[in-house]
Amino acid sequence: MAVRKLRSLNNTMLARSLFRRTLLAPSNAAAFSASPMADVKKVGVIGLGLMGHGVAQTAMQAGFDVVGLETDPAFLQNGTNLIEGSLKKVHSRAVKKGKATQEEADAGFAADFGRFEGVTDVGALADCDLIIEAIVEDYGVKNPLYATLGELCKPSTVFATNTSSLSVTQMGDASGRPENMIGLHFFNPVQMMKLVEVVRTEHTSDAAFQLGHEYCKAIGKVSISCKDTPGFVVNRLLVPYIAQAQLMVERGDATAEDVDIAMRLGTGHPMGPIHLGDYVGHDTCKFILEGWVKNFPEEPNFVVPDILLKLNAAGRLGRKSGEGFYKWENTADTAPSGPGAPIE
Repeated sequence: MAVRKLRSLNNTMLARSLFRRTLLAPSNAAAFSASPMADVKKVGVIGLGLMGHGVAQTAMQAGFDVVGLETDPAFLQNGTNLIEGSLKKVHSRAVKKGKATQEEADAGFAADFGRFEGVTDVGALADCDLIIEAIVEDYGVKNPLYATLGELCKPSTVFATNTSSLSVTQMGDASGRPENMIGLHFFNPVQMMKLVEVVRTEHTSDAAFQLGHEYCKAIGKVSISCKDTPGFVVNRLLVPYIAQAQLMVERGDATAEDVDIAMRLGTGHPMGPIHLGDYVGHDTCKFILEGWVKNFPEEPNFVVPDILLKLNAAGRLGRKSGEGFYKWENTADTAPSGPGAPIE
């Protein structure tokens, strides 16, 4: 495809170029020869939904060729449209800010988008150097996928899951290549959020773990290291925090609004925990907490509030459904429009 030959003019591409040149400098020759990232050119992304399309876009902007997999053609088209639309906004903003001419922006967009190939056949991932999976949080779907990848991909391929709550170890075991398995937990929206949790299991090789961190650096993210424990760092603290806030509302200790105001003005949080639960989605919180309660019954911080179950039963999932503890005008909003109906 001719468009693949165009040079990207965006800043992220330049950052990756500088990164690779630094590794190639004579003073860093030894480091480069030992770097697992040296041969990473093609990245596979499985699942192009809310998280996956952002994972794919950041890789493309950093100069990697990306193979995006959705087995359903309709989902593939939707994911492709999300990537295309988001990239156009990136380059349009560059023009508005005077950082690029329209011609440069058009060329930059064509170069970025030209690095993407959407597929519905998992076989197209066989020669990928790194594969990042961002599909439904269900071992029944993930583990068979990793078993297939383990048989399909070249021996050097590193597998990375974007799971926020499941065991990376279990997926590595399913792949038959536990030494090549890591977690790369991105945050929503991927294009904007700087943090990535790089998760290491007891079996992860030093090379695979190092690759995870170097990949994050190459795409302009900040990475932290964590073990394969429930929720890693962020969700291990965040989800129980949301649950405890909901328990306060459930007991009548304070209203949802007052809990949120207290945490915003008293601790400097950008949004309160009740607001945050609505924003994340109460189905997601319920799924995570129920899994943790089942797998770690001795952990007192893992509890499912009755009020959370009532919200899910009523279909009040928060922002995504239009109502949770609060009412939401549309799914693009970051703030609710007002209080929701009483929770019976």
